[in-house]
This record gives sequence, structure tokens and C-alpha cells, in this order.
Amino acid sequence: MTRLVCLVASALGAGAVCAAPFADPTQPPVIHDQMAAGRYGGTRVESILIAPDRRLAVISGQQVAVGGQVGAGTVVRITETEVVVRGADGEQTLKLFPDVAVGALSGKGRSK
Repeated sequence: MTRLVCLVASALGAGAVCAAPFADPTQPPVIHDQMAAGRYGGTRVESILIAPDRRLAVISGQQVAVGGQVGAGTVVRITETEVVVRGADGEQTLKLFPDVAVGALSGKGRSK
């Protein structure tokens, strides 16, 4: 009887462990409205494709090419890391990785 109780208790405990609320690493990070808000209605660059014959970007779920429309603006340039959109207020650069700063590396911490 004791073995049966232990078996049932361990089975229930294993089920609770499997149901733990872990974050799915394959899902994109959550973008808060304050971070995503921009001049063109919260647009964000999700991916960029550059091939010999075309340049495409996925902006807020919509695939656009150079000359395509993004909100009230027109895509004028697509590079490896950004998309430039021209609208009535001028040009805005939408970066693929807006939170990444690119700069020169210092000599500290390098292995020789």
C-alpha cells in the first residue's frame, strides 16, 4: 500500500514539473508598445533579405521592397541592418536591431 501511495505521489509530482511555465525559446521577444512606437505607427523591422536581384524587408509582418509603402511613407533604401522610409516629415531609419550599439572594441578583456 505504501508503494502505491509513493507511486501515485511521484506521478502527480512529475506531471506538475512538466507543466511548469517555462518561456518558449523559439518565440520572438515581447515588444512593449513604448519600445515599438514610432513615427510610422509602431513599425519595426523583423527581417531583411538581400539577394543579387532584389532587396526585401519584413516590416511589422508585411513584406516590402524598395519603393513599397510603409504606413504613410515609402521605402527608399534597404541595407543589411536598416530600412530607410521617406514620408512627409522626412526620412526615418528603421533598424533591424534597434537596441544594439555598434562601436569600436576596446583592448580590455582580449586574449592574446
